[in-house]
Amino acid sequence: MKENFFTNSMNLAKKICIGKLNEGSIAVDATMGNGNDTVFLANLVGESGKVYAFDIQEKALLNTSEKLKENGVENVELIKDGHENIDKYVKEKVDVIMFNLGYLPKLSHNITTKAETTLQAVKKSLNLLKEDSVIILVIYHGHENGKEEKLALENLLSSINQKEYNVIKLEFINQINNPPALICVEKRG
Repeated sequence: MKENFFTNSMNLAKKICIGKLNEGSIAVDATMGNGNDTVFLANLVGESGKVYAFDIQEKALLNTSEKLKENGVENVELIKDGHENIDKYVKEKVDVIMFNLGYLPKLSHNITTKAETTLQAVKKSLNLLKEDSVIILVIYHGHENGKEEKLALENLLSSINQKEYNVIKLEFINQINNPPALICVEKRG
């Protein structure tokens, strides 16, 4: 029996990662949260690959560090800094940069990603992409900062050069409660 392909934005994002990453790839988890995406990316890039994971919250680093230990993952550099400073830490070209935007599940909804810093991070991320690599943005927009962030990203990414980048936006139009939107930016080869 075949699985449902369009179950949610994160499922689609992961399928894209599977298609873009292999042993030895370089990936960035721009919003490590509880470490689920970090571990997923680390497993895809294998021991010879590397994942850079960013978050500003100490709790995110602790949760992710614990998850890495539980899963025997060592190819990750945890960075306690905002993703807008990605260029200070990541010096090589990367295959995938994943953003899971919103707030850290099970913690304060008052601490969220913000349009201003996310835009800075995405602009810098465009310069870090290899040919045929991708930025994946899963945008939780059911809160005020999320709505602003989604609109700002759409405005920015709809204006980038189509000869250099393919940009796609996917949204579930028959689901309630503001399901996350998915925007992917692929650097053309």
